[in-house]
Amino acid sequence: MYPVVTQIKISEDYVLQISFDNGERGELDMSPYLDFGVFSRLKNKAEFQKAKVSFDTIEWPYGVDLDPEFVYQKTVKES
Repeated sequence: MYPVVTQIKISEDYVLQISFDNGERGELDMSPYLDFGVFSRLKNKAEFQKAKVSFDTIEWPYGVDLDPEFVYQKTVKES
């Protein structure tokens, strides 16, 4: 089981600052994923800014969400 997302801070450059329940923190750059499927909606910065923590991961309106395993694996952790 992967750590749970507890808090996010949204930046304007498609980067999420993420805190996990195990105390780890880091950044997840979403820009490489914005050309794929439902994530293309998030190119609209106003839509991207609607990210929130929900059910232990990150989601946006319209059913767009991230797999918790993906979030943890792709987040570049702080040293």
